[in-house]
Amino acid sequence: MAAVPSRFPGRLSLLLLAVCARAGAAPPEILSLRGNGWKIRSGNGSVRAAAAVPGNVHSALLSGGIIQDPYYRFNDDAYRWIVLDNWTYSRTFSLPSDFSKWKRVNVVCDGLDTVATILINNITVGTSNNMFRQYTFDSTDVIRERNFIEVRFLSAVSYAAQQSAQHSKYPVPPECPPPQQNGECHVNFIRKEQCSFSWDWGPSFPTQGIWKDIRIEMYNVCHLTRLTATTTYDKKTQQWSVESESFYDVVSSKPIEGELTVNIPTLRTQQTFKIVLENGEDSRSKVKLDINQNASVDLWWPNGYGSQTGYNMTVTLTINREQHSEKSILIYFRTVELIQEPVPGSPGLSFYFKINGLPIFLKGSNWIPADAFLDRVTFDVLQNLLQSAVDANMNALRVWGGGVYEQDEFYHLCDELGIMIWQDFMFACALYPTDESFLNSVKTEITHQVRRLKSHPSIIIWSGNNENEAALAINWFNISSANITLYLSDYVQLYVNTIREIVLKEDRSRPFITSSPTNGAESIQEKWVAKNPYNVHYGDVHYYNYNVDCWDWTHFPKTRFASEYGFQSWPSFSTLERVSSPEDWYYNSSFINHRQHQKAGNKILLHQIQIHFNLSHAGNPLQNFKDTLYLTQVMQAQCIKAQTEFYRRSRNEIISGQGLTMGALYWQLNDIWQAPSWASIEYGGKWKMLHYFAQNFFAPVLPIAFEDRGTLLIYGISDLPTDLKLIIQIKVYQWNLMEPVCVYATESFILKAMNSAPVYKEVTDNLLRRCGCKRVNCVVTFYLEDNGQQLGPMNYYLLSSLKDAQMVRKPQINATISQQGEMYRITLRTSSIAPYVWLDVGNIPGRFGDNGFLMVEKTKLTTFHPWRLTSISELEQSLCVQSLRDVY
Repeated sequence: MAAVPSRFPGRLSLLLLAVCARAGAAPPEILSLRGNGWKIRSGNGSVRAAAAVPGNVHSALLSGGIIQDPYYRFNDDAYRWIVLDNWTYSRTFSLPSDFSKWKRVNVVCDGLDTVATILINNITVGTSNNMFRQYTFDSTDVIRERNFIEVRFLSAVSYAAQQSAQHSKYPVPPECPPPQQNGECHVNFIRKEQCSFSWDWGPSFPTQGIWKDIRIEMYNVCHLTRLTATTTYDKKTQQWSVESESFYDVVSSKPIEGELTVNIPTLRTQQTFKIVLENGEDSRSKVKLDINQNASVDLWWPNGYGSQTGYNMTVTLTINREQHSEKSILIYFRTVELIQEPVPGSPGLSFYFKINGLPIFLKGSNWIPADAFLDRVTFDVLQNLLQSAVDANMNALRVWGGGVYEQDEFYHLCDELGIMIWQDFMFACALYPTDESFLNSVKTEITHQVRRLKSHPSIIIWSGNNENEAALAINWFNISSANITLYLSDYVQLYVNTIREIVLKEDRSRPFITSSPTNGAESIQEKWVAKNPYNVHYGDVHYYNYNVDCWDWTHFPKTRFASEYGFQSWPSFSTLERVSSPEDWYYNSSFINHRQHQKAGNKILLHQIQIHFNLSHAGNPLQNFKDTLYLTQVMQAQCIKAQTEFYRRSRNEIISGQGLTMGALYWQLNDIWQAPSWASIEYGGKWKMLHYFAQNFFAPVLPIAFEDRGTLLIYGISDLPTDLKLIIQIKVYQWNLMEPVCVYATESFILKAMNSAPVYKEVTDNLLRRCGCKRVNCVVTFYLEDNGQQLGPMNYYLLSSLKDAQMVRKPQINATISQQGEMYRITLRTSSIAPYVWLDVGNIPGRFGDNGFLMVEKTKLTTFHPWRLTSISELEQSLCVQSLRDVY
C-alpha cells in the first residue's frame, strides 16, 4: 500500500467502532439513533415537533414551521422563550429478538447539549451536565426488544443561574455580559459553548439538543472504544517511533490476556505485543513501535512547506487465538517545539514554533463556531472555510476558547490542508468555580478531548484558556486586593493543577500553555499569573486599539507573537438583506444598532473610517447605506494590512530590545451570523475585502513599505526555504494619470531564506521631488522581480489619507465576462487609477480571484469561481463594480 496524502482515506475507519468478539460468533451490534425518528416537546407539552439528531430545538422548530429563521431581524430576542423552557427528545426503537445474548448494552452519547436526564423505558440510566464530553450509560438491565428513550433537557439559562446561586461563598465574575450583547447570565457556571450566551460578535442562543451521535452498543467480553497514535523522533538514534494507545470497555470480570499487533504496511513495520486488559470501561493498552529504519518516512508539513502525507496503521487484538478486534487510524510524522529561550540584544525570551526542526512563522487567524446552531455546520461549510484560509496563504488557525472543540472532520481537514491548530480549552473571558463537582466534570472533559484529538498532527499546542490570565493580572472584574489571592488560587487549581496535569499525563507530544495571552515561561516564574501578560518581551499578545490611527505602525506592539488583533466591519448588503427588511437599511436603524454587540461599535467604525476616508455623499438612503458597508470593509482591510505587514517585517529584527515576531493571527476568520464583526469571511462564506487582502499580506514572498521619520523603507519578506536573487521595481503614479511618473529598478540583491530584511531606502521628500509629486497627488507601487518575472503580489504605499488625495476624475470602470470551464473571466477597463476596486455579484455564491485592489493599469483580468451553477447573463445582471471615488 502506497503512502497517501489522505483525502479522508481513514475518516470512516475512525468513526467505525471495532469490538471484541469470539471467532465464529455473532458480530457485535451497533444501532445508531441518529436521524429523523425523534420528536420534541416543550416543558408543558404545548409545543411539539419532529426532530432530527444531531440537532437542536431551534432547528426542529424551524423545520416544523413553528418559528421563522432565528437570525431574521430581532428573532434572537423574540425566541428567548425557547431557551428558557425545558425540552424533551423522545423516540422508540427496536432491538433484535436475541438481544439478551449480549452481556453489555450501552447508550453512548457523543454530545448532549447540555443538562439532561436520559431515560429508557421510563427508567433513568444517566444524567449529563457537560456539552464537551462523551457519556456512556449502562442500560443492560432496562433494555428490551421494543424501547422508548427520552432525553429530558433543562434550560441551560436556568441551570447556570441555579449553579451560581448555590455558589454562595463568594462571587465568580462576570455575572452577566455587557447590556449591548443582549445575552444571558452566569455562563461560566455551565460547561457549555460560552459564546452561546452571547458575545460581542454573536447572538444569544443557548441551545438544547442532541448535538452529536447517539447510539446503542451491544457486545460481549470487551469493546475497543478508542485508538490513538502519536509519533516521536529520537534525535540521537535518528529513529521514528509510534506510541499507540487503545482503550477498551472490558466486560469480563477477570483480566484478559492477549496479543496486540500493530502494522504500518507502507513503512514495512509490524510488531506484536503481549497485553493484559483489566475489567472496567477505561482499560488502556499503550505500546511503542519503532519504525523500520530502512523505510522512507514522509513528514507532515504546514501549508506552504511540504506535503501532508498520512499512513494507515492497523491495530489487531488477538485473545486465545480466537477473540479479536481490529481498527485502523491515519498516522502522521512531525515534531513540534515551542522555543522560549534568551534573545540576543533583548530582554525576555523568544516565543516561536519549530515544525520538524524548522522555525515557522504562523500566518492565519482565529476560529469561532461557524453557526449558533451547530447542526448547520456541515462538512461543506467546514471545507469552504478552511479552504478559504489556505487560499489566503494561511498556515495556522487558533480554535478560540469560548466556542466548542470542533467536530472530527474539522481536524481531519486541517490535517489534510496543512493548517496548524492552536487549540484552546473552552474557557474564555471569565473566572470559573473550582468546587469538586465542577472540577470533576472538567477532568472528564479534558481527558476525553485530549484523547479524541491528540492523534491530529495539525494541533501544535494546547492552551488552557482565552484571556483569563490577563483578566486577573489587569483585574478586569474589580476584585478587591483583600480577595485577589482567592481567585489566583482558583486559577492555579483549574488550569495548572487540573487541566495541565491531565494534559501532561495524556499527551506530551506537544506544548501546553495555561492562557493566551501569556508570558509563557515567565508567567510560570511569576506563579502562573504575570504582572503584565501583554509584555512584548515574552509569549503572545492580544492587541486592540480603536482610538489611534490604524495606519500608524508605531502604535503596534512589537511582540514575539501576535495571536489576536483586529478591527470590525459590516458584512455586505447581500448578506444582511436575507435577515432584514427595507425599513432596516440605514446606518442608525434599530436593526443595525441591535445587531452591533460591541459597545459604541457603530460610532467606532465611523471614527476609524473618517481618519483616512470621507463618508458617503449619496443622497439616496439605500445607496448611502451600501456605501457605508463598503467603507467599513475598506477600513478594516487597510488596518489589518498595516498591522500584519508590521508583524511580518518584524520577524528577524530587534529594535530597542523588541521584535523577533514569529506569528500573526488576526481576529477573526469566520462569522457566526449576519452582523458586524472582526471576521474576514461573512456568514455563508462570502469573502470580505480583508480576506482578499490576506491573500497578499500572507503571500510567501512579498515587499512591504512603511515610513520611519521621513524615510520610505521597503522590506522583502520570504517564507521560502532557499535564498532568492531579486530586484525591486518601483513605480510612482499620479492619481489622475494612467502612466507612472517615475519608474525605478534597484540593483539585484539576495533575500535570504525565511527572512525579512530592508531592500530599499529613500528619504520620502527626495522621492517626491524626483517624481514631481506631492503627497496628496501620488501613490507608490512596487513588486519583487526574479529574472524578469514578478514574484509575489504588487504592493502599494499611500502617501496621504485618501480623503485628502487629489483624485479629480472619477474612474469609469467597465467589465466584460467570459466563461472558461467552470470559472468565469472578468476583464476590467478603467479610465483612471481606481483604489479599492470592489466586485460584487450579490447572492451568487462564490469568490473572485482578486478583489478590493488598487487598479493602476487600464486593463485588469480577474476571475470568479462560483459555488453553484450560474451563467454569463446572470453574472452580468448581478455584477456591481465600484471604487472609492464612487462613494464621494
